[in-house]
Amino acid sequence: MRARITGTGSYAPPKVLTNRDLEAMVATSDEWIIERTGIRERRVAASGEACSDLAVRAAEQALRAAGVRAEDLDLILLATCTGDYPLPATACLVQHRLGAVRAAACDLSAACCGFVYALSVADAYVRTGMRHVLVIGSEVMSAILDWSDRNTCILFGDGAGAAVVSGVQGDAGILSTHLRSDGGLHELIAVPAGGSRLPLSEKVIAEKMNCVKMKGNETFKVAVRMLEEIARETLASNNLTVEDIDLYVPHQANIRILKAVAERLGLPLEKIMLNLDRYGNTSAASIPIALDEAVRQGRIKEGSLVMLGAFGAGLTWASALIRW
Repeated sequence: MRARITGTGSYAPPKVLTNRDLEAMVATSDEWIIERTGIRERRVAASGEACSDLAVRAAEQALRAAGVRAEDLDLILLATCTGDYPLPATACLVQHRLGAVRAAACDLSAACCGFVYALSVADAYVRTGMRHVLVIGSEVMSAILDWSDRNTCILFGDGAGAAVVSGVQGDAGILSTHLRSDGGLHELIAVPAGGSRLPLSEKVIAEKMNCVKMKGNETFKVAVRMLEEIARETLASNNLTVEDIDLYVPHQANIRILKAVAERLGLPLEKIMLNLDRYGNTSAASIPIALDEAVRQGRIKEGSLVMLGAFGAGLTWASALIRW
């Protein structure tokens, strides 16, 4: 059996936050944000709208596209760093709301790499006998942002994407996945407080240490190198070349990063799926949202060779190669 993505789905909250809106909140400008990041707008969850709410909407789309009933799912994997609660796992809330009565459910935390990490786990389980695994990336990044920090608040958005991974016969499916991490670089992207190392307190909240902190310049350099290296590793392990790729679906973090990676790989921009101008960086939801849009736009067809590539806090980086 090979693990194959049989259906995709995505959901973004209706509320749009544009760069012009941010100009009224922090010392920045529409022109500066576009030039530095490529982002023009992002979606923001409504008050009371949580990670599980977004995840359920994306999951329902993916199940319909796959023609799979929720009660036939064996496992639900939810990649997120902004779950509804510290515990229980948000995946359990999704499982209940979907009516996936047979499915085990758990969260997976690998920040922006979360969906690819979860896809790798789903691939392994399907190859050992599971029939259907639901993989979701869902984030409410707006809940952990310091809206007075122009270096971070301009980057992120909220949203969710999902994929049903099923066991099938044949050559199509997930060809390989590649996962890497380096905890020595954990301070480049982090939420320093709110865990057991530095629990929440009045001081923590006053200093906004429970919000995303990022060292942008250092992260940029490392991200470009990581994405290039793991893309080449993935192709080499499958005896393929860059020219064989039909579509590259990367983590939607920063247009300058993606252009630099494309140049290093010799990959034409028209072969890269880009939607960060409309969504910003949605962390673990980034790749599945872009993947779903590519499918619905007809950019991915049966037989297409699709590569996923991500990097994120941890630091983590990952890739997957899929024959659609």
